[in-house]
Amino acid sequence: MDKVNFHFEIDGENFTSAGEASVRIKKMLREMGFTPEIIRRVSVAMYEGEINMVIHANGGEADVNVFCDRIEIILADRGPGIPNIDLAMQEGYSTAPDNIRSLGFGAGMGLPNMKRYTDDMKIESEVGKGTTIVMTVNV
Repeated sequence: MDKVNFHFEIDGENFTSAGEASVRIKKMLREMGFTPEIIRRVSVAMYEGEINMVIHANGGEADVNVFCDRIEIILADRGPGIPNIDLAMQEGYSTAPDNIRSLGFGAGMGLPNMKRYTDDMKIESEVGKGTTIVMTVNV
């Protein structure tokens, strides 16, 4: 297997569909025979990224590339961008609006959890243009 790609459009208009891509990738990785620990790490990182794209960026695109030695998750949006990545990486820091917080989201754990559950995470963001996050889970 060279690379298997799974592509998802993340709907920024539909909060109830947030997380669907992570559920689908979890099922696909299970069918491909990955261990429960790898599946859990990928699906948690993917879910946190999806929720962030819905809350902050009006959706975007997610690509999951499965290699024999690693799983790469690429999340790209055309949202407002992250003005201060170091600040955004701090646990508890959030710019989520009150209506999102009242739903139980926006606690400021998304990016820290994405980093915690992956072996490598890179964030490229430009204010006014969007954000791309590349995460890798080694197999």
